[in-house]
Amino acid sequence: MKLNEIRDNDGARPKFKRIGRGIGSGKGKTSGRGVKGQKARTGVSLNGFEGGQLPIYRRVPKRGFVNVFRKDYAVLNIGTLEAALADGRLPAGQPVDEAGLKAAGLVRTSAKLAGVRLLAKGEIKQAVTITVSGASAAAIAAVEAAGGSVTLTGAPAEAASE
Repeated sequence: MKLNEIRDNDGARPKFKRIGRGIGSGKGKTSGRGVKGQKARTGVSLNGFEGGQLPIYRRVPKRGFVNVFRKDYAVLNIGTLEAALADGRLPAGQPVDEAGLKAAGLVRTSAKLAGVRLLAKGEIKQAVTITVSGASAAAIAAVEAAGGSVTLTGAPAEAASE
């Protein structure tokens, strides 16, 4: 086999259909768009329009409540933290903060996220001093049981709700 002998399989690439090139082409005159009207023109955007019938996004009931002021956090589980300490991605015995977690590739941060929240999935055996925006009570208890400590930079939920 030579590079100049390589070909596509038959039918792998359908032949381009030339539209608007006369009646004999089968796609002449209106180019397969029907006759006149909005959809025969270019630049049509009818997303959600169902011909005057009540659109589905209005027929389906809306449930619940969306809090636009909700803070989203990058999630870090203590099991992931333990694995990073064991692999040497985080320095053992040194304090860990959100910048260190990002540098180690454990969390992704963006302008939309309010910081890092530590959660209690997995288990931790090494003592670590960690500073994060938020943490669950179970995660704090697990880190303190291993001999470490958790410092929160964000306001606690109780204080924020008062």
